[in-house]
Amino acid sequence: MAKLDILDMTGKVVGETELNDAIFGIEPNMSAVHAVVVNYLANQRQGTQSALTRSEVSGGGRKPWRQKGTGRARQGSIRAPQWHHGGVAFAPKPREYGYTINKKIRRLALKSVLADKAQNGKIIVIDTIAADEYKTKAIAEFLKAVKAEGKVMLAYTGENDKLYRSARNIDKVNPTDVTLINTYGVLGADVLVLDKAALAKLEEVFA
Repeated sequence: MAKLDILDMTGKVVGETELNDAIFGIEPNMSAVHAVVVNYLANQRQGTQSALTRSEVSGGGRKPWRQKGTGRARQGSIRAPQWHHGGVAFAPKPREYGYTINKKIRRLALKSVLADKAQNGKIIVIDTIAADEYKTKAIAEFLKAVKAEGKVMLAYTGENDKLYRSARNIDKVNPTDVTLINTYGVLGADVLVLDKAALAKLEEVFA
């Protein structure tokens, strides 16, 4: 099992923990990660795009000129797609882009990105992440002290409104309950910062 130092909010080492190999020691499966990311992005699409076909554009009921003898190309309607103000050929219509994906693939993908973070030293474990007041500066100083740089996912357990509201104001910091983390969010973060309770929750669910 890989070992990680446990830090306090000032960056001081206060202990050590072993990461569960069933999650953090696996070989990352990039095919599963790709499938889950594509699924996640598809599910985010609103699907509200819409355009008018030639049958829906107002006008165009009369043939603009006779079929033969004018020297011009034959036309049946001034609302055909090649005309200015004509309808759209194969016009997009509102639709649902979302689809479901196998639960085992979702779990494997999340474990894969967690394992990748662990194997590249991109996980920081904190003894306890506490926020006694709504103060963004305190959370910013805490992240600086533990050397959490770049895009940071800050995972915690339970409802912690003070921590969430204090951290969400910081650029590139994504505070979230550990039960809500997903493959796309972890993959997009440079560093995953979580407390001991959040780590224990991950191992309880995915190990």
